[in-house]
Amino acid sequence: MSYYQYHVFFCVNERDDGSACCAQHGARRVRDYAKKRLKDLSLHQPGKVRVNMAGCMGRCDEGPVIAVYPEGIWYTYVDEEDVDDIIEQHLLQGSVVERLKI
Repeated sequence: MSYYQYHVFFCVNERDDGSACCAQHGARRVRDYAKKRLKDLSLHQPGKVRVNMAGCMGRCDEGPVIAVYPEGIWYTYVDEEDVDDIIEQHLLQGSVVERLKI
């Protein structure tokens, strides 16, 4: 068994030239929300879920983006409600959220 059941990476990259990036969509705020929500559920711990920030993940035109491992599922999101769906459906129930998958 790996150290975490799920490892969730939020791209929070910010581009200085104004081109598309996840930071333009409040990625850091939404990542902080996800981490707090998982802590409130007692899931942000070894054996459960780890949330990390990532630099550019190379999918700027589809952003903002999240990658969930070990499955390697990529999601986009609009707001905290979408992240709640990812937490509830994917991280708690093990089901891919097809409407957010990229």
